[in-house]
Amino acid sequence: MEDDQPLFADRPEWADVVPLEQYEGATPIAPIFYTPEYKDATNYFRGIVKTGEKSPRVLDLTENIIRQNPAHYSAWQYRYKTLISLNAPLDTELRLMDELAVTYLKTYQVWHHRRLLVQQTNDPAPELAFITNALQIDTKNYHTWSYRQWILARFDNDALWRGELPFVEHMLDSDLRNNSAWHHRFFVVFQSGVRKGDEDRDIVLRRELTFVKTKIAIAPNNASAWNYLRGILEHSKVPYSILQSFVTPYSVPRSEQHEAPGDVVDLEDPLPSPGAQLPCVAAIEFMADIYEATGGDDIMKAIQLWKSLANEHDTMRKKYWEYRIKEALPNVR
Repeated sequence: MEDDQPLFADRPEWADVVPLEQYEGATPIAPIFYTPEYKDATNYFRGIVKTGEKSPRVLDLTENIIRQNPAHYSAWQYRYKTLISLNAPLDTELRLMDELAVTYLKTYQVWHHRRLLVQQTNDPAPELAFITNALQIDTKNYHTWSYRQWILARFDNDALWRGELPFVEHMLDSDLRNNSAWHHRFFVVFQSGVRKGDEDRDIVLRRELTFVKTKIAIAPNNASAWNYLRGILEHSKVPYSILQSFVTPYSVPRSEQHEAPGDVVDLEDPLPSPGAQLPCVAAIEFMADIYEATGGDDIMKAIQLWKSLANEHDTMRKKYWEYRIKEALPNVR
């Protein structure tokens, strides 16, 4: 907002509107100290809401308020109603939103307003490119990712979905610890229907296991990748134990590793990258879960791993691991 703009109270074109002060009680305990500009604009906003006016100048007024306070839900709502009432060109409004969404990335209302506009235009085609650009500013912004998923699910056409897996792979190549990108990959592959070419879910599962194991090998202590691994196994109802041979090298110190010959690369079960900090907490927990699920004598193996987490490798969660031990002890034979 330009600083040299006159107050609405000083603009002749607003002389017919009766501004309404905000009622805060006779003696407010903790009055909010609004700026004169914000107080002026919102006083006139309450005035036009009272009369029900929907005109081009209302769009100017609501934009003024939004630029001062982008979380002003009532201003957004009344702006949308005014746009629809005037049959205003929504492509022009979307261009304004291109600016405001990037300026106020973490404000829910700006994204909600954009959803309403796209529902009216019924044209999602430009949206993915816009979102991709917005993610360059903040690669983990919840509202941006949420809006992308809404676009995909709401319009659900092949043209939108076609490039989504390469897109998320690019995001993970840029930052493999981006938990938002891992979550989006799970949404694309497992939570949004079956795309053409992905009908054989066993092949899809093998592809995803190969993908995530490769990423874990690069950065073994990346919690996001381990969570994804657990998620796809649980979603596919596959026991953790099928990955015991992969996980084991990550759960022990490097001194206990059985190194493969230098010219041998196991593509099925890639080993931790050189220099990786081992053992990996997530791998120890994974192995303990395998032993607990197996039951019998393996319960004691799980307890020993939880003790190592509580006392050495993950002392921050000591109480949690002690709780796991307490819960498991009655099952020891």
